[in-house]
Amino acid sequence: MVKLRLTRVGSKKNPHYRIVAADSRSPRDGRNVEIVGNYNPQTEPSTINIDKEKAIKWLARGAQPSGTVDKLLKIAGIKEDFLKNKKKYLQEVHK
Repeated sequence: MVKLRLTRVGSKKNPHYRIVAADSRSPRDGRNVEIVGNYNPQTEPSTINIDKEKAIKWLARGAQPSGTVDKLLKIAGIKEDFLKNKKKYLQEVHK
């Protein structure tokens, strides 16, 4: 199963995270399928950059977001857009 989750990058005591599509069996900072965006909690306010097309593509393919990534998708407005237009996005993926 593919999951959308965070992988930690950055130096000691200075975390930055990448939002990635990864196999659920791989370790947190292990191999990933694709980088979808990034998240920096160190800035004020936190910086969230998510590629909307990639995120929707993975959600339409059945990827399950982790709890934190689910919250980030809601903040970015991607989750709401996906749920409104779910039928359209599912048709695009399954062509």
